[in-house]
Amino acid sequence: MYTKAQKKGTVRFAIRPGGEAKKVELAGCFSGWKPLPMQPQKDGTFVKVMPLPAGTYEYKFIVDGQWRGDPDHSNWAMNPFGTLNSVAQI
Repeated sequence: MYTKAQKKGTVRFAIRPGGEAKKVELAGCFSGWKPLPMQPQKDGTFVKVMPLPAGTYEYKFIVDGQWRGDPDHSNWAMNPFGTLNSVAQI
């Protein structure tokens, strides 16, 4: 999921992948689709706070090497690979 973060102009991306996920990353058009590390939290959630101006952004989470859409968000866009990207409206 994504939400506005506490600091103005930032967005908080979060996912609780379940199981024993070891490495969780965030990738999107805002990073040139380069995976960015997410920080594990005590409750099993992984978080990344990003400075993002208002706009529309496609993104995915990468959990232990497996790309997946945001399970807590239902705005999607088809990508060139025939799968769906999550879409954030900031």
